[in-house]
Amino acid sequence: MKVAITSTGNSLESTLDSRFGRCSYFVIYDTKTQATEFIPNPNLESVEGAGPASVNLIASRGVKKVVSGEFGTKVKSIFDSLQIQLVVVNDPKKTIAEIIELLEKGKEE
Repeated sequence: MKVAITSTGNSLESTLDSRFGRCSYFVIYDTKTQATEFIPNPNLESVEGAGPASVNLIASRGVKKVVSGEFGTKVKSIFDSLQIQLVVVNDPKKTIAEIIELLEKGKEE
């Protein structure tokens, strides 16, 4: 399964970005292959519509779950219609590596 994680940077030591639509990077993590891809968010500077545009970007990558600090009301309904699960993490100090580790532990249980 592919999981998108919002990130402040392009390394595993980067921390979770609390913003979904205007995060700095999306990390696409594949739980099957354990491959990690960092995608700069082209909607970071968008005046409006950053959330829905970001949904389209990650949905086009086959993502089934998204981890972020928060999600706007507009994107929640879009994710629901696409059957993509949302996970809110209220710890901005969590690194991408720590979040991936939690995803892996959750897979085993």
